[in-house]
Amino acid sequence: MKFLFAWRYFKAKKTTNAINVIAWVSVVAIIIGTASLIIVLSVFNGLEDLVKSLYSSFYTDIKISPQNGKFITLSSEQLQQLKVSNAISGYSLVVEDKALLQYQSLQPVILKGVDSNYTNITGVSKSMVKGKFDLGTADQPGIVMGAGIENALGIESDRSVLPLSVYLFNKNHVASTDPMESVSSSNMAATGAFVIQQDFDNKYAITNLGFMQQMLGLKPNEYTNVEISLHDPKQTDAVAASLKKIFGSDYLVQTRYEQNQNLYSVMRVEKWVIYCVLTLILIVAAFNMVGALTMLVLEKQKDIQILKALGANNNYIQRIFLNEGMLLALLGGIGGILLAIFMCWLQVKYKLVPLQGESFLIDHYPVKLVAGDFILVLSTIFIVALLASWIPSRKAAMEPIELRS
Repeated sequence: MKFLFAWRYFKAKKTTNAINVIAWVSVVAIIIGTASLIIVLSVFNGLEDLVKSLYSSFYTDIKISPQNGKFITLSSEQLQQLKVSNAISGYSLVVEDKALLQYQSLQPVILKGVDSNYTNITGVSKSMVKGKFDLGTADQPGIVMGAGIENALGIESDRSVLPLSVYLFNKNHVASTDPMESVSSSNMAATGAFVIQQDFDNKYAITNLGFMQQMLGLKPNEYTNVEISLHDPKQTDAVAASLKKIFGSDYLVQTRYEQNQNLYSVMRVEKWVIYCVLTLILIVAAFNMVGALTMLVLEKQKDIQILKALGANNNYIQRIFLNEGMLLALLGGIGGILLAIFMCWLQVKYKLVPLQGESFLIDHYPVKLVAGDFILVLSTIFIVALLASWIPSRKAAMEPIELRS
């Protein structure tokens, strides 16, 4: 019944036309605020998914590395436990270290030696833009590098005839008089280049595991980390917890989120900051709502007095005008959601807003609608509307009964 009163008050013709105008202005403001929130949050969702997909091509679900120092020693029993785990789809043994590559110029890189299973647990081999993912052998090593490194060296990795030189520090050979005596050098054949993301393309080069162990003077069971892929990424936390128990405190077990914690934290903070800023639009719309409801209370003073004479208490009157505010919020919220869905559909289909620059993998802003965003935005709208409606509805409830003026 209270909502019926609110609906009749909303659609009824007022004696002062300004009340209708202000009411519709507040509805339109809520529509714009709602649509803006959902669209911007959807763009952040799309960008977040894009970044995560790029990083998941290089980072695996779980990584095991030394808690202290640079190298870990893995026994056959520990590796067997990884093999028999039903949750683990595969793992790769890795040795990586800083190195210098030389061709037409000298370029510092992180050289990563991996075993033959690496292509099964990461998407690097699917990101090749030149040549092929051929890492060679320990005696005849091949190297696959990021496109940024290839460009810096001035080499064509898919057609180079001359080898490039690589320099690494051998951990078992430290010279006190001449530091260069501790440097191991060798020639490598460039076999291909990959493009994933600028951070990786300018930093990483990949070769075979045996070559890296030989250059660094490592034992066959010494590595820098183990990269693990799971059948179900949703079980990452549970599997990581079990691996911590198996390997002990000397090993650092990190999920994909923990490997990139700073990145994911910044993305979440940015999203919440934008949400708070755009909520100000809804607060501005609430001021219009306060004005519309205040004028409506003045318009309906006689109705309020009649309802009180018929037995309506203050709480009943207040809830009528609270419902009026909720009605304005509902109309604005639904209109904003429909507008946001339509705009996101246009962006996906027609790419209305392009990304400026030529260094992006996509040419338009990605969008992804998430149900949680709709719930968050609608909750925000109704909280703002409730607070905005409180003062006018309280004023209506406190109107005295004066049937004769």
